[in-house]
Amino acid sequence: MRKIEHLGVAVKDLEAAMKTYVALFGQAAYKVESVESEGVKTAFFAAGPNKIELLEGTREDSPIAKYVSKRGEGLHHVAFDVEDIEAEMSRLEKAGFRLLNDKPKDGADNKLVVFLHPKDSHGVLIELCQEKP
Repeated sequence: MRKIEHLGVAVKDLEAAMKTYVALFGQAAYKVESVESEGVKTAFFAAGPNKIELLEGTREDSPIAKYVSKRGEGLHHVAFDVEDIEAEMSRLEKAGFRLLNDKPKDGADNKLVVFLHPKDSHGVLIELCQEKP
């Protein structure tokens, strides 16, 4: 893992949250997009070399909508940038981590992503991200 890629924050209302983060950072989101397969709409903010991803569920059965319904708004995941996502998946599986998806899937911000079960990382949902070729 090369660095923290971004922090994901689950929100009820993306437009309202974007106003808060525009005020916080003094700049607009650099990207807003939907990932239909995950039922989520996202907005990315840059804070120096770091990124914050705001996530709003677009369907009641989406992982983000379920998370917000059960736990409320807040920090949802920590994403790490990796050079070779499949090699990292194999390494982490061998180390005893459970993967929440069998293969990398398309994520926001032009990334391939995979998630690790939060019970294996002391309650923190970990996302691995690799830039799409």
